Amino acid sequence: MPGKAPWKMVAGAAAIALLAAGCGGGGSDDTSATSNTVVIGIGEPQHLIPTNSTETNGAEVLASLFYPLVDFDAQNKPITVAAESITPDAANTVWTVKLKPGFTFSNGEPVTSDNYINAWNYGAYGPNAQGASYFFDKIAGYADLQSTDPDEDGPKKAPEPKAKTLSGLKKVDDTTFTITLSAPFTGWESVMGYSAFYPLPKAAWKSEGVLADGFEDAIIGNGPFKLKGKWEHDSQLVVEKVADFKGTVPKVDGITWKIYQDQQAEYADLVAGNVDVQTTIPIESLSKASADLGDRFKKSPNSGFGFIGFPQYLPEYKDLRVRQAISMAINREEITNQIFLGSRTPATSFVSPVVAGYRENTCGENCTYNPTKAKELYTAANGPKEIKITYNADGNHKAWIDATCNQIKASLGVNCVGNGEPKFADLLTKAEKHENIGLIRLGWVMDYPLMENYLGPLYSTTGSSNYYGYSNPAFDKLVADGSKAATTDDAIKQWQAAEDILVKDMPVAPIYTQQNVYGYSQKVNNVEVDLQIKVNLYKIEVVN
Repeated sequence: MPGKAPWKMVAGAAAIALLAAGCGGGGSDDTSATSNTVVIGIGEPQHLIPTNSTETNGAEVLASLFYPLVDFDAQNKPITVAAESITPDAANTVWTVKLKPGFTFSNGEPVTSDNYINAWNYGAYGPNAQGASYFFDKIAGYADLQSTDPDEDGPKKAPEPKAKTLSGLKKVDDTTFTITLSAPFTGWESVMGYSAFYPLPKAAWKSEGVLADGFEDAIIGNGPFKLKGKWEHDSQLVVEKVADFKGTVPKVDGITWKIYQDQQAEYADLVAGNVDVQTTIPIESLSKASADLGDRFKKSPNSGFGFIGFPQYLPEYKDLRVRQAISMAINREEITNQIFLGSRTPATSFVSPVVAGYRENTCGENCTYNPTKAKELYTAANGPKEIKITYNADGNHKAWIDATCNQIKASLGVNCVGNGEPKFADLLTKAEKHENIGLIRLGWVMDYPLMENYLGPLYSTTGSSNYYGYSNPAFDKLVADGSKAATTDDAIKQWQAAEDILVKDMPVAPIYTQQNVYGYSQKVNNVEVDLQIKVNLYKIEVVN
């Protein structure tokens, strides 16, 4: 995995002025932990049904409650976990999954093939509007589960899909099932490492294909921990160890996932010992974190990629020159050095450096700071007189968005304002509804280690996280062709060609790539944060 830029403690006067902002409150103070439990800070998850959870807060909680079919080794190669074996046919089209015996859900139900098939069918069925539905689109029959609007300009109700279940999912026996893809995909085993592919118990269903009322707030998984009580929204989720768990057993007996709306409040709790792990130290605290935490202040690689999306559904951003100009108006080096104090690196491509196939500087001049050319393009395109960038206030983005707006003002001579939504979940909901929230601050952490995982979800027409409405059939075809390729090397060639189209279309402005910058309390050790910004729950332990 490529290394990150060296750690630099550099802060200019402008950055210090921007860092003075602060607001909001944290989660509940009721974290009454026993001696072998830990407290980990998160933001409020948007959803906890696995097929509807597409952001990191939900992913962290789900990782404690569920056990995946597939995980990844240090070289990002897939390894079986809940699966005993995953075997493709010669064409990489039919994949046979054999489950390890003896696993149960935390309510005692045995884990069977049906639990995976039913959960995946629910996630893929269009009318269920699951956020991660996109990840099932490679399975045969997916198109038949989608509705089509017969009259986009009228009030007619869309017809029911042709089918309710994926034709590509077949049960062989209680511990074996097959997955037939609509086209070959050599990387399919890696895809199944994503959280959308967790199973759900019988207790999840009120009737066939219909979730039981209240299940999400009292969710039941097949993992090493179970939910204690219910999801206390905007406060906490408490999980406790499952007795006689058949998989890898964690060293701690429980976790309080403490929910914060403000990362500075979380950091104050970390320093005070009220939180045991903060996976992202806020930028306002970076310059003092080493003094506050000593060797408990850590850095490690991650797959994070931060960008600003240009909504294609807003007429003022349809002109390519406007999008190019805004991107050229941003000095990424200044932001990563002065605001992030070197903890992030300027993004010059549309995927993260941690995945095979990454090429440096594919964005070229469009991601190079050039205020003169930016102003020329913007003026020629008659760009909007005011630019709004909406971000989630619970994610510690105000300082860099304010800095970005100041650069845009100086470069383009137009007003620019940052618009903070209280929670990331709120921002995503408004973006999904295509509300006019202006430009959109977004980020992506990989679900599985393939270049396709950035290209498909973020930029394809039906991408699960394409909140800006970008669509280019030629791009979609290249992504699909890469997925069908016989080898990973052949796939990468197609995916790189797809990325070249993004350079010409600029649906987003890449801003930075990330590394983990985290800290932990004196109560714990063996704390690791992975490429997906998740704490390794199997290694963390309480200091004796």
